[in-house]
Amino acid sequence: MDHVVGIQYTSSYSPTKRITFPEGDFNGLPAHVWPKNASRDDNGVVSIAGVSLPELAEEFGTPLFVVDEDDFRSRCRDLARAYQGPERVHYASKAFLTREIARWVAQEGLSLDVASYGELRVAQAADFPAGRITAHGNNKSAQYLQACVSAGVEHVVLDSFQEIASLGAEAERQGKVQPVLVRVTPGVDAHTHEFIATSHEDQKFGFSLASGAAKQAAEQAFHHPWLDLRGLHCHVGSQVFDAEGFSLAAKRLMRLQNTLQEELDTRLPVLDLGGGYGIAYTENDTPLDVQAVAADLIARVKAEADRLGLEAPTIMVEPGRAIAGPSTVTVYEVGTIKDVHVTDDLTRRYIAVDGGMSDNIRPALYQAEYDARVVSRLCEGELCDSRVVGSHCESGDILIADQRYPEDIRPGDLLALAATGAYCFAMASRYNMFTRPAVVSVKDGKARLMVRRETIEDFLAMEA
Repeated sequence: MDHVVGIQYTSSYSPTKRITFPEGDFNGLPAHVWPKNASRDDNGVVSIAGVSLPELAEEFGTPLFVVDEDDFRSRCRDLARAYQGPERVHYASKAFLTREIARWVAQEGLSLDVASYGELRVAQAADFPAGRITAHGNNKSAQYLQACVSAGVEHVVLDSFQEIASLGAEAERQGKVQPVLVRVTPGVDAHTHEFIATSHEDQKFGFSLASGAAKQAAEQAFHHPWLDLRGLHCHVGSQVFDAEGFSLAAKRLMRLQNTLQEELDTRLPVLDLGGGYGIAYTENDTPLDVQAVAADLIARVKAEADRLGLEAPTIMVEPGRAIAGPSTVTVYEVGTIKDVHVTDDLTRRYIAVDGGMSDNIRPALYQAEYDARVVSRLCEGELCDSRVVGSHCESGDILIADQRYPEDIRPGDLLALAATGAYCFAMASRYNMFTRPAVVSVKDGKARLMVRRETIEDFLAMEA
């Protein structure tokens, strides 16, 4: 058994806790949850980067995703500094991707991870440098593999023995040796929701370390004439607060890397430790300290390399939602409000907004929690038991399950959820024919439409 020592990271995160506001503090905007440039004026109107959210809602409609560009870019820079080089940090396309976002990431010097042919195509449409793209996926199509080799992506992360053969054949067909990493499932408990934990044995990603499959896959890749094995990869999960898991995974992969280097008489220069760093979704959450995590990981990998007599590998990371998540809010308009008698001791107020699970499926999938505030005015009413729900034909269409909100919230108010940059727009649907929202970026008092609102006409135009 591995015994983990060193820095201890703690968080108040709990997937089932009830969030409550201090009495009279509903009008606050918790700085660790809301975008860095969010502020509320004396009239209660919330602006981001100097742009009024009510004015944006009037111009672009609701629901509306609003991205703080400077916040997004500053998080790119913070991670680049933490890991001693922007190219070592891979932005997660799956969290939130548009051509404009890909351009921001490219301009900040970061690398990019893609998990599908579609994500790769968006990156290419943004002229993202292929030499800074890592390609993921447990079931890569022939089209995807062909595009990866043709583009010359930095790494393809191997996920199955079948893929080793398929990618090797495609590389041979194109006459190009493809650099690869082998994805290892190190058997580390990430202490996150079971649907976003990805390093335990019984799941679809990667090769098991415990069974020896990871070693076998690396050996096959090394001996394939059209593949260039560059190192190992792992990903312990998403929205992870227990940073000790990253360190334990690194230690286990370093042992395998050492064994492979000795047996194959080669050097594997890359160790990709994935990411999935947890962010604050509510006032009571404490985001993972990425600076401390980075310093500790770098130190531990070097210490382990020194112990094994190795040259320390280049550490690469995939921080996931840590860049996109906190930079964005979703603005809704409040519609129907009604009180529901639950028990003799509880009457719950249902506050319906003009979106819901079609633009944010995470509460329904993962019981995810969010910080929601009225952004069009100040609220001064007494707090009452409330639930924020969407407008879809599902009783599970709930955005905020159990909260106490001011009783003077009324139809027509604008309500915004913070930290919606990751996996909200990316997972949006048109359930009940709700069209997908627009995305607007804000910077220096100016707004720019990034993605226009989808229309019913868009859908009808696709019908044969």
